[in-house]
Amino acid sequence: MTEVLSLLGDGMLLSLQPLNLMMIMIGVTVGLFIGAMPGLGSVNGVAILLPVTFLVPPGSAIIFLAAIYYGAMYGGAVSSVTLGIPGASTAVATTFDGRPLALKGRASLALVTAALASFIGGTVANILFTLFAPLLASVALSFGPPEVFALMLLAFATFVGLGGDDIPKTIFSICFGLTLGAVGFDQISGAPRLVLFEYNGFLQGIGFLVLAIGVYGIGEMLWTIDQTRGDITSTTPKMTVKGMATDAKEATKRGWKGTAIGSFLGFFVGILPAAGATPGSLMSYGVAKMVSRNPEEFGKGSVDGVAAPEAANNSASTGSMLPMLTLGIPGSPTTAILLGGMVIWGLVPGPRLFVDEQEFVWGLIGSFYISNAAALLINLAFIPVFIWMLRMPFTILAPMIFVLSIVGGYAATRDMFDIWLIVGFGIGAFFLRKFDYPLAPAVLAIVLGPIAEPTLRQSLLLSSGDPAIFFTRPVAGPITIIAIILILLPGLKLIRRKMGAHSKKPAQ
Repeated sequence: MTEVLSLLGDGMLLSLQPLNLMMIMIGVTVGLFIGAMPGLGSVNGVAILLPVTFLVPPGSAIIFLAAIYYGAMYGGAVSSVTLGIPGASTAVATTFDGRPLALKGRASLALVTAALASFIGGTVANILFTLFAPLLASVALSFGPPEVFALMLLAFATFVGLGGDDIPKTIFSICFGLTLGAVGFDQISGAPRLVLFEYNGFLQGIGFLVLAIGVYGIGEMLWTIDQTRGDITSTTPKMTVKGMATDAKEATKRGWKGTAIGSFLGFFVGILPAAGATPGSLMSYGVAKMVSRNPEEFGKGSVDGVAAPEAANNSASTGSMLPMLTLGIPGSPTTAILLGGMVIWGLVPGPRLFVDEQEFVWGLIGSFYISNAAALLINLAFIPVFIWMLRMPFTILAPMIFVLSIVGGYAATRDMFDIWLIVGFGIGAFFLRKFDYPLAPAVLAIVLGPIAEPTLRQSLLLSSGDPAIFFTRPVAGPITIIAIILILLPGLKLIRRKMGAHSKKPAQ
């Protein structure tokens, strides 16, 4: 333990060297604005700026890219709150409650909550990373297809209740999302599926970011216009230092539970190879709603609903670094790019990295702490600028949202077919809301479906078609049982409520 703290201290001193500190400050600031731009996100930002890093030593380069990653995780909440458009897929769950808070004139509270939760989530993840890196890496490696499917089933169980009391509409929404997630080539057989009207564009599948921008960008804009009926105004919150301090107290008091859930659950999901921050943030949102004393507030402006996904996506971003460094397995698309950069610089990720490149590893881990603190301060400093965006009349804001949605969607894929999908999803989301169909379960299903389906099929191939594999394995079994109980709970509550109402009817 003493040795670990000594190495961490050396690493933090290394990251505070003038060049590295400058890389952290620039990286976090750039990442903040990249994360806030719809369609960009950490993957695009790190990929675009990777060539720039060859101007500095490898250690400073990876610190710079990691700082961009941190900044982008913070920045994703900005457009989710101010415009209702998730800056990246990791910030979709933040939109569920961040945007309603902004529409109530509490954008400052939403942004301060997001910043504080992100900082706490990142700090918890950094501590866990520092203390348990080798152990957690071995745990992640022990997760086979049955365990990953059980975890995805648990995630589905957590958001069965996201659609409120109308269980049939929620189930329809989940099935619709799973159907959209199945479009494209079958991951196991390679056969094309659900290629509608034989358009080749469907062969590449439906990108989650395309769906998210369509539903929460175009769809939200159309819904707001419809609700205001021509009387289109924007919230005009006042922004003061004293007000931010008050918001920080309120965020701490009302969002501690969501922050705690997101910090630990996000990190655990983040260390699983190929999972990443998006499933972690969505699962944390679902769990926070399930354990909340006031679940009816979720989707209407719950502070916990902002804190949980924001803590989770920052915690998961650190968690996804762990399998990359200790096993050479990227935990997310962004860490896959970082892995490629490390290989180019002659660094070989894996267990030997902690022995052969000790200065590099601990310098990077030390930079996590510095980047996290820098991201919090820079984010809070820019909140007045973000609030200013909300003071624009919606007649100006609506066209901006539309243009940002289209440009962001095109920047992400450079495919006009996806632009038409964005518009189509936006119009479809608007009509689904008109008929009171919950959108959150569909959005979550399209994220988890492509992970759950292949792991289910691989598990059944391993067991020759015997579903008992999900119950007999020591890790998958308990998770599966808990998931099934949680899936059945809403139905049992509904039956109990109806029986209670029936018993209260006066006898004839």
